This record gives sequence, C-alpha cells and structure tokens, in this order.
Amino acid sequence: MVEQSLPDAELDVLSCLWERGPQTVRELRNVLADRRPLAHASICTLLGRLESKGLVRREKATTGKAFVYHSSVPAGKAKRRLAHDLLDRVFGGNGAQLMASLFEGRRPSREEIGQLESLLEELKADPSVTKGGKHRKGKS
Repeated sequence: MVEQSLPDAELDVLSCLWERGPQTVRELRNVLADRRPLAHASICTLLGRLESKGLVRREKATTGKAFVYHSSVPAGKAKRRLAHDLLDRVFGGNGAQLMASLFEGRRPSREEIGQLESLLEELKADPSVTKGGKHRKGKS
C-alpha cells in the first residue's frame, strides 16, 4: 500500500499504470509526453523506485527485450491513502476545508454536484458516522 508520500513524477507514472493498465517504458513515455516529458532513462529510474517501494512489479514482455510494468496496489486503495494523507497533513483532517479548497480552484460541474449530494445523503444516513467525523468500529 502507499504508506509514504510519492514525488509527483512517481505518482504520474503510477497513475498512468492505474489508468491504462500494464505498460512498457516506451508506452509510458508516449502517454506521459504531453504532461511530463521524460527521457527513457528517467522513466526507468522512476519505475525502479516504485518497484523498490513495492508499488509496481515487472515481467518480461512476450516478445522482444522489454519489460511490462504493472501496478502492485489497487488504484482505489492507494488513492484513498494519498487523499487521507493530504487531508491530514494539509487540512488538519478537516474534509470540509479540503472540499472548499478544491472548489475554489475549479468549480464542480452540475453532474459532480449531484454526485456529491448523493454522497452526502448516504453519509447522513450512515449510522457509523459520528459527530466528530470519526467512524465507529467497522468503518475506515
């Protein structure tokens, strides 16, 4: 699981594996070229770091000399951990402040507002949610 903070470049590579599935270094380089142009060796270095952290694994491609890299952690679980880290470190655990900050930078669409309203209704009905924002036993 993602226990430590990840530098932006490592997170970009990992996010690409979550979004697109297994990739070779060349494929990752092509996908990342627009938002983070990196040399082949740089991507290899980032993948090596992610592999040493247990976040990616590699296997030999079926043809050629390339390796195919896979995420070792489920995207949902890792994203939740990263979001919790951000919430705790930057916003002191205050989710309302986090959301306000997000929406100051980019207003949500009507569809997103509807999704948020549905989520809030679910949370209001959830008996495990307490006044202090903590969950009762059995919830995380």
